[in-house]
Amino acid sequence: MQKKLIIKVDARIYDGLHRVVGRRRVRRLLESLARRPVTRRDLEAAYRQMAKDEAREAEALEWADATVGDVADETR
Repeated sequence: MQKKLIIKVDARIYDGLHRVVGRRRVRRLLESLARRPVTRRDLEAAYRQMAKDEAREAEALEWADATVGDVADETR
């Protein structure tokens, strides 16, 4: 679901965005710039929650230990 956001920017920024990015691409640019700082907290919380799952962590460690040998046999 999308929400409408109205912001005010300096006229030079507005003109520059349209000139450099393109009229119909400004929204995508601003959304991509805002996405990481906004979603980062959610991602960190999810990682903390996953780390509390001891069974999952043990399985992940077992998988990592089993596959590390595969890399050691690779030629460089």
